[in-house]
Amino acid sequence: MADKKEKRFRFVIVGGGIAGVTCVEQLSSQIPSTDVALITASPHIKAVTNYKQVSKTLEEFDVEERPSSVLEEKFPNLTVIHSAVKSLHTQSHSVETADGRVFGYEKLCICSGGRPKLLTQDNPYVLGIRDTDSAQEFQKRLSKAKRIVVVGNGGIALELVYEVEGCEVIWAVKDKAIGNTFFDAGAAQFLIPTLVADKPESAALCKRTRYTTEEPAPGASQSFTADRNSRRHGSGPTEAGSALGPDWHEGIVLRGTEQVSRRVLLEYQCEVKKIFTSEELLNSPQQTLRLENVGSWPVYIQLTNGKTFGCDFVVSATGVVPNTEPFLNGNNFALADDGGLHVDDHMMTSEADVYAAGDVCTACWEHSPLWQQMRLWTQARQMGWYAGRCMAAHVLSEPIELDFCFELFSHITKFFNYKVVLLGKFNGQGLGPDHELLLRCTKGQEYVKVVLSGGRMVGAVLIGETDLEETFENLILNKMDLTPYGEELLNPDIDIEDYFD
Repeated sequence: MADKKEKRFRFVIVGGGIAGVTCVEQLSSQIPSTDVALITASPHIKAVTNYKQVSKTLEEFDVEERPSSVLEEKFPNLTVIHSAVKSLHTQSHSVETADGRVFGYEKLCICSGGRPKLLTQDNPYVLGIRDTDSAQEFQKRLSKAKRIVVVGNGGIALELVYEVEGCEVIWAVKDKAIGNTFFDAGAAQFLIPTLVADKPESAALCKRTRYTTEEPAPGASQSFTADRNSRRHGSGPTEAGSALGPDWHEGIVLRGTEQVSRRVLLEYQCEVKKIFTSEELLNSPQQTLRLENVGSWPVYIQLTNGKTFGCDFVVSATGVVPNTEPFLNGNNFALADDGGLHVDDHMMTSEADVYAAGDVCTACWEHSPLWQQMRLWTQARQMGWYAGRCMAAHVLSEPIELDFCFELFSHITKFFNYKVVLLGKFNGQGLGPDHELLLRCTKGQEYVKVVLSGGRMVGAVLIGETDLEETFENLILNKMDLTPYGEELLNPDIDIEDYFD
């Protein structure tokens, strides 16, 4: 291989999503003289803009697609290589790109993101939404559609169902409630009425590209996921596009052919059993199918609850899997249970001089009791930023501590036009039966949930303009015993901010 090497760089980053771009920016600003290469299949990169520190751990920023030349102009030390990665050779410290070139590295960071878990491969009636190209394809097909089926319960599904107008939406959710990655059944019930109400006109003006992260230093992003969540990120080495910005639907008209503003039918606790065309339907034993709203449709989808729906096309929004494929062959990477590259508290993989950040990796250090990994823009930004710091520190032989952003999980997003803030163990993740919940809900206005364990606040969900995020963040970080306050903690007549200033 060595004779084929085009050039050797000190740092090579793979992936032009939030994690990769943030890592490049961090390295270039820490060691301006060093040579950095960014390998990305897409001509556009994801940039963090309008960065704003909201509190100790919460940040807001926009995510924008920009031509990669913007980065090269900003950092003279940076070379952008436009190609997908074909293979990685950790022994010889080299990366081979799809166009046959080979680049050497001293330190490598893999930020290749996730790829969509499609319900089925190569079905023309099944569309996965992952990058800008697929979002535009979705818009084109929606403009001719009367009914679509959306499968999935993550950030993209939530956004999509809310944004689509003039088209009937059948929403198949495998859980008992919508959005259970982000909130509980109570919060889901609070949001449901918004699905049937007419959307506020002002929504068009509302900038929704905000995503936040817990990051004490300038420099951070979200999905829903993503992500973000998700969501919600990296530009896959094998796929052309980088993940959608949280506000991917801004500026594209998501309208079908029907006169109705919005019609959403929810099917809970079911998954997809089978997808077939109208021809296959004619040839199938009729008695086994319970057809809902019979008619002639291009594609039919049978759910595990026994119902079968015809529709114009199916949207697969069932999350992502870490995009590790091009890197594994011939190397000895340790993988986590979820298929992500195993990284330690310095974002290092099990292979020497290879780091990883964002959706492609799994944080395998011992987590703070108030933090968990979720494949969101927020964390893609934080991990990319921290990986860049670690790579620089190792090259400069400087010590480095685990960043404060991994102390407390925190995330700001927007669902159904409501501001949503998630803090700590917001869904009681891993707390066992001894935790208690306090709730306050004003229909159509706000939903506040606090998670207490041993009298201390360990998590919160805030929906609406509550202005409680900073106070609650402090209470969680200070581990203050709140037993004396009891239910009064959420009494709307008490100004809780004054209480704890």
